[in-house]
Amino acid sequence: MHSDPQPLAPLVRSLRAGDRRPTALVDDLCDRLDAVDDDVSAFLPEVGRRDRLVREATALDARHDDAARRPALFGVPVGVKDIFHVDGYLTEAGASVPPAAITGAESTAFARLRDAGALHFGKARTTEFAYFDPPSTRNPNDLGHTPGGSSSGSAAAVAAGICPLALGSQTIGSVIRPAAFCGVVGFKPSYGRIPLDGVVPFAPSVDHVGTFTADVAGAVRAAAVLCDGWVPADPDGPPVLGVVEGPYAEQATDAGRAGVAAGADALERAGYEVRRVSMLDDIDDVNESHEALAAAEFALTHAEWYAEYGDDYAPETAALIEEGHDVGVDELAAARAARLDLRERIGERAREAGVDLLCSPAAPGPAPEGIDDTGDPIMNLPWTNAGVPALTVPCGRADGLPLGLQLVAPFGDDEALLAWGADIAAAVADVGAVDA
Repeated sequence: MHSDPQPLAPLVRSLRAGDRRPTALVDDLCDRLDAVDDDVSAFLPEVGRRDRLVREATALDARHDDAARRPALFGVPVGVKDIFHVDGYLTEAGASVPPAAITGAESTAFARLRDAGALHFGKARTTEFAYFDPPSTRNPNDLGHTPGGSSSGSAAAVAAGICPLALGSQTIGSVIRPAAFCGVVGFKPSYGRIPLDGVVPFAPSVDHVGTFTADVAGAVRAAAVLCDGWVPADPDGPPVLGVVEGPYAEQATDAGRAGVAAGADALERAGYEVRRVSMLDDIDDVNESHEALAAAEFALTHAEWYAEYGDDYAPETAALIEEGHDVGVDELAAARAARLDLRERIGERAREAGVDLLCSPAAPGPAPEGIDDTGDPIMNLPWTNAGVPALTVPCGRADGLPLGLQLVAPFGDDEALLAWGADIAAAVADVGAVDA
């Protein structure tokens, strides 16, 4: 087992106070990379990585020699999914298309982290163009299993303790699912809270930037830097929680549902009010609409690249583009409208049920065996389609592998979701093996 995630918040405190120097930290993390990444394969190779990071850390330290003025993420090395453009680096996007054709201006998301004092640790491996063709990355909890995707390297890097923070993206389930598989915290904010510019697009109507951290406190630190208009929340009292039941929940395996049930029991013992909420009876229609939207927009965003480099695309990715060509203009318009309707319905159903947060499996079950399949994102699809904020926290294990509890809030309630998330994570932290 190579899993050893490092919490971000105490690390930030020690760096900003001067108790730990950025140069020492990058040396330690490069040592960790050398020790485990031949097995985990979270990062793309980089010649001279350690020397570069030491130089950058030294320069950062010199610019901020006054501890009182050190920025929010001073000296924090960040893994960056290789669909985010970073100045000075080519973007490969897990593809065989020439990187020079893909690479563009630096992403706003990474620029915000860098402006907050973070260091670019390296490019994390991704499935081809953030779809399903997997990279060589393995799950640090069990190298015989997938870490999930498409943000495979980002999830594995944090789980393996190579870096304390990583950027990912989600168009169906590419943050929440791999975070659950790897036993770390994944956060996908409300649609539009983190700018998408400088990120290779998949389906812009449903693309989201997200983060991976060891715990919720780290997710809060990152969100405060990344999200537009972030205002820390201090809710009055604990939330009322709603466990989602019905056809949507039935898409999970017995293990996935058992993990949520065990989490709900632990939360009730901790004093939370937990209700059962029947919703998403039309999940088949939601799934079909999202899949049509994603295929159509993927075909549109890749039109020029595919026309010139189509032979370089993996067969499954090429098939998605061809599928997207068959989606009509009216069907695409209807799918785009349907996501806004779903957003409203989720908020209305939560209000009707008197719940603040919805709970469901973060993935159908634990990480599948092998690395040729990144697992099914179906449990994340409706929340991504609606653009509502989602958080996954570790909650039990099945077959020796982590399970995740997915927490969802109404649109725009990102701050409250994360404010509540740490205590919820603590309440379910001791959930052990579940009976599936």
